[in-house]
Amino acid sequence: MAKTGRPPIEINQKQFETLCGIQCTLSEIAAVFACSEDTVERWAKKTYELPFADVYKKFASVGKSSLRRYQFELAKRNAAMAIWLGKQYLGQRDMPEVDDPESLKRAREILGGIESAIN
Repeated sequence: MAKTGRPPIEINQKQFETLCGIQCTLSEIAAVFACSEDTVERWAKKTYELPFADVYKKFASVGKSSLRRYQFELAKRNAAMAIWLGKQYLGQRDMPEVDDPESLKRAREILGGIESAIN
């Protein structure tokens, strides 16, 4: 007697890798392929010989580097993106304007003390 059962779920490998690259969760990936999360995990193990989490990290990293490349390209023509990237990667920050004369006086004293210590 022939073995009968449910036909195997077809998971498109390229589409799976793309979904990981755009940071889809395991449940979102399973929903796209209309299967359970366990099915996706078993498929990843069979296809890549690695646990889903390791496969996901690999392709998610590729997606993150692509996003970073697009952001840097956008920063060339978008001042807001350039400012945001400067804050994220270069430690830059907005400097609030100080109108309070006492605060300005105290800041000058602190800076003067730092300058004296350096020289």
